[in-house]
Amino acid sequence: MVPLLAMTERPPRHSIEEWLALPEDVHVELIDGEYVKRASPAWNHGTTQFHLGSLLGPEFNRPAGSSKPGGWWIAPEVDIVLNGDGFRPDMAGWRRSRVPEMPKDWPTRLTPDWIAEVVSPGNRTHDTVTKLQRYHAAGVAHYWLLDPEQGSLHVYRHQPDGYLLVLAAQRPMRVHAEPCEAVEYAVGELLGDDPQD
Repeated sequence: MVPLLAMTERPPRHSIEEWLALPEDVHVELIDGEYVKRASPAWNHGTTQFHLGSLLGPEFNRPAGSSKPGGWWIAPEVDIVLNGDGFRPDMAGWRRSRVPEMPKDWPTRLTPDWIAEVVSPGNRTHDTVTKLQRYHAAGVAHYWLLDPEQGSLHVYRHQPDGYLLVLAAQRPMRVHAEPCEAVEYAVGELLGDDPQD
């Protein structure tokens, strides 16, 4: 018979300091003191992440007021601490009007205004439920879920009671997705498809 105490013991909780001390090739996030393994990057995940940055960066990752919309700091896989949890989102952005200087602290504790995650089949629930809830609780204004397997983009806007789904689109649709609605994008291109000339 297993003692009751042994059945109810939880694994030791990890700290932010322990999470940050892990080797770079250990792909985990820290939620409620427990390590959550990130899915190993598959080809379509990496392509989607690359295309997303390539498309949004030139238009938005620049000062506002030029011939392009600008007004953002955008970066991939930045270590971010939100409400005591440690995240490394696929892409994150901060409005320059709120954060005039590029965030340089590590990990950053500045809540992003926008986060995009590329859904991995092995981590679907983590991306679509756990992170959605945690990012909302931290006050992230916009959350994008890009799903290469399903060929879809879901865009959420922060509301007091939870995220509001403001856009659900799939290939071959073209969209103006907030907070980047100033530019129209083909969903397929955001997901890593070849450009539509």
